[in-house]
Amino acid sequence: MNPRIAQVERNTLETRIKIEINLDGNGAASFATGLPFLDHMLDQVARHGLIDINIVSVGDLHIDAHHSVEDIGITLGQAFSLALGNKKGIYRYGHAYVPLDESLSRVVVDFSGRPSLFYQVEYPRALIGNFDVDLLREFFQGFVNHAGVTLHIDNLKAGNAHHIAETVFKAFGRAIRMAISHDQRMAEIIPSTKGSL
Repeated sequence: MNPRIAQVERNTLETRIKIEINLDGNGAASFATGLPFLDHMLDQVARHGLIDINIVSVGDLHIDAHHSVEDIGITLGQAFSLALGNKKGIYRYGHAYVPLDESLSRVVVDFSGRPSLFYQVEYPRALIGNFDVDLLREFFQGFVNHAGVTLHIDNLKAGNAHHIAETVFKAFGRAIRMAISHDQRMAEIIPSTKGSL
């Protein structure tokens, strides 16, 4: 099996981002985004997805976090697409339910090549610390558009806003872990009747 690693840089007038991933890692992570709450959420993806992720981002945070969060999602999606290549041998589909105390979320992902996001998450407040929760959807939209995945995210039981976000990102990591895992019976097969994803 070829190493499933990727390095992607994205440089715009608003952000400069560098991401390195290893899809067959052990969950090692390093983040320098200037957004501690987002770093905490991304750490959940790495640890629960068993993906090594390193992200360095310099953005126009003096304006707000929107450009940085969206562009990190875009760049991470590009890295996944590059690391997965033709997707031979992967399960393709993944799902996870994750609770945290009173909160419960479900994430279902299909590495279909067709970008679609269905995001049903409502937060009881607009900010977690000083992080705007609306930006979490922007992160996932950027990821979906550039990884080429169909992604359903549903918060099923709500309570604490931090708990809601954490269940979403943990479930996202675990669903991805399932979808990108190898099925040895399909080692040379692309999991689609079309023959491509």
